[in-house]
Amino acid sequence: MTSHNGKLLGHTLATMSQGGPPRFPTQPPPAAWTGPDSARGNEVRRVLVIDDNPAIHRDFQKLLCPDVGTSADLDALDAAIFGAPAAVPRSTFQVDGAGQGQEGLERVRRMQRVGRPYALMFVDMRMPPGWDGIETIERIWAECPDIEAVICSAYSDYSWHDVIRRLKRPELRLLSKPFESKDVLDLAWSLTSRWLKRSAIRR
Repeated sequence: MTSHNGKLLGHTLATMSQGGPPRFPTQPPPAAWTGPDSARGNEVRRVLVIDDNPAIHRDFQKLLCPDVGTSADLDALDAAIFGAPAAVPRSTFQVDGAGQGQEGLERVRRMQRVGRPYALMFVDMRMPPGWDGIETIERIWAECPDIEAVICSAYSDYSWHDVIRRLKRPELRLLSKPFESKDVLDLAWSLTSRWLKRSAIRR
């Protein structure tokens, strides 16, 4: 990924402190945008992004679901030309978005009910007028403690020591805004892998 794209996520926040565009969106983020779902043999890594900035949702979509539809089209073309290929297990992200903590909690509850729980959530620290990131994670973990979490923040409302002490999760990760694309990808792969490993052990 080029250095120009290295700051893909959070690029709209870079000028905020110099009087850039307002923090609050005029339109809510997409209700959901997803990568390929659980086709046979696929390993689905379900991710929830909770952020009040629609641009952040679009950036996560570009990073974690860059080729939605493309892979399936190429597979179909290969099958038509060369015959049906052997099934190859794949690992892919499915990413949903929520604009506020309350909406995020409802999405988590809904996915739990249908047996398709999220493995990971990226949660913004500031989401007025609703819950902040700490309260959002606290409420979600009270019901679904297995979900991995990353706090995304351009501010220092809390010291990291205070955050860890309140949430009681030393392994909680912080992603500072604006953040590098490679950091998001590293966190998404490593934390969903950890969740999938725990899930396999439970089964």
